[in-house]
Amino acid sequence: MRVIGLMSGTSYDAVDAAAADLSLVDDGLVLKPLGMVGERYDEELRQALAAALPPAATSLAEVCRLDTRIGQAFARVAGRANRELCGGRAELVASHGQTVFHWVVGGRAHGTLQLGQPAWIAEETGLPVVADFRPRDIAAGGQGAPLVSLVDLLWLRGRPGTPVALNLGGIGNLTAPDGTAFDTGPACALIDAAARGFSGGRLSCDTDGALAAAGSVHEPLLRRLLDEPYYALPAPKTTGKEMFHLGYLQDALAGFGRLTAEDVIATLTRLTARTVADAIRSVGATEVIASGGGTRNPTLMGMLAAELPGVPLRTSDELGLPSDAKEAYAFAVLGFLTVHGLAATEPASTGARRPSVLGSLTPGRDGLRLPAPATRPPVRLVLE
Repeated sequence: MRVIGLMSGTSYDAVDAAAADLSLVDDGLVLKPLGMVGERYDEELRQALAAALPPAATSLAEVCRLDTRIGQAFARVAGRANRELCGGRAELVASHGQTVFHWVVGGRAHGTLQLGQPAWIAEETGLPVVADFRPRDIAAGGQGAPLVSLVDLLWLRGRPGTPVALNLGGIGNLTAPDGTAFDTGPACALIDAAARGFSGGRLSCDTDGALAAAGSVHEPLLRRLLDEPYYALPAPKTTGKEMFHLGYLQDALAGFGRLTAEDVIATLTRLTARTVADAIRSVGATEVIASGGGTRNPTLMGMLAAELPGVPLRTSDELGLPSDAKEAYAFAVLGFLTVHGLAATEPASTGARRPSVLGSLTPGRDGLRLPAPATRPPVRLVLE
């Protein structure tokens, strides 16, 4: 089956589409990557999304407008992916949507909301769409994240030692071979918030880690940030920009006087490296395979490597899965599992009571024609 996976992460800057041919062969799920396309949100939509995210207040009218406009943005990228990567022969779209709120109280996830109305994708492409992946796991008592952990477990099975898959997006998350998976805390979220805040919105991130490289870590600020109770919570646990945002950073800066943007961003980069490394050490990793936008920040990757002496730090590109597209490929896999009637969660990773078949289905132009249910779940992911 030829599947398009759509993803926009917690940095809410672009929509990525990855296409793959997927098939079940013996005990394996074979994935042949077909490539990736992406488009940045237009600035008006990005600003509207930023203005609606917590801790800001919003309205149901604005939620409706965002759901429509994000859905239209996803639809355009899905249409491009079908034309440019699939020769117009895609059979399914799997859309993660844009997370706007992840409702966690006392360490328990109560709900989650991803916008990006899938009807626009189905109308643009004519294809059936699997969307709204996370709520079913939450309904089963799980955290609803990290959902890519099942793909990581299938992919890394059989590698020697204790390989850990690490995603460095707005929020960091990892998966260990025993199924342990959790959000480590901010990866790029606070770095991006500082870049925007200090530049008055002119910058959206610390490109190539240049600002962090020009600054020095402010140790008192780092100690204050490391006192955040989230880091000490046991797995499974999840978090998001509901917690780690510009207001959070401004509260942490109180009383320190005037610090330069470079020093603050250097400190936040060290915070990410330290908290991610602490999480990696907690699962006894012998190898780290990283993906996500944070891998393009050499200052962050250098700090992380320094925090993990003796532990090889690789990117997923080295193993054949492009780091920029890994999550989009992962959701293509989850959508494929859904339409074949297979569970796409690992309870050890999310804390759910049971594995669940995920998502909701929007019919394509020709209705909803599902493949025959699979007789057994795959135990490994094979890249062609």
